[in-house]
Amino acid sequence: MARTHKKVSNPPAGQRPAYTPVSAAEGLMEALRMLEGRWKLMILFHLFGGKVLRFSELERAIPAVTQKMLAQQLRQLERDGIVRRTAYPEVPPRVEYCLTEWGQSLCPALDALLKWCELRPASD
Repeated sequence: MARTHKKVSNPPAGQRPAYTPVSAAEGLMEALRMLEGRWKLMILFHLFGGKVLRFSELERAIPAVTQKMLAQQLRQLERDGIVRRTAYPEVPPRVEYCLTEWGQSLCPALDALLKWCELRPASD
């Protein structure tokens, strides 16, 4: 549907809409929702850099996680488009996980957040 009024028209292709405090907070809350979970950040850091890991390799890399929780967190990351799951029709089954291009693009943002945390002033 074409919009005729300038105030309600869609932004030109390639341009993001200007954020309001409310829309910025909502967008950030959605991003944090995708990353919330005890093991998601740990999974991401193991997959950054184009690594492809099997389920068992991730399980060994994160020894405190249960199989059930690891599978649940990976399913959520896959559903959100951050992780790609590849299942091979073999016996025994082989399943590999890697980051999508969009998931890999999260690395600089998390790195910036980590650096921001390092700047936290010491409490008196």
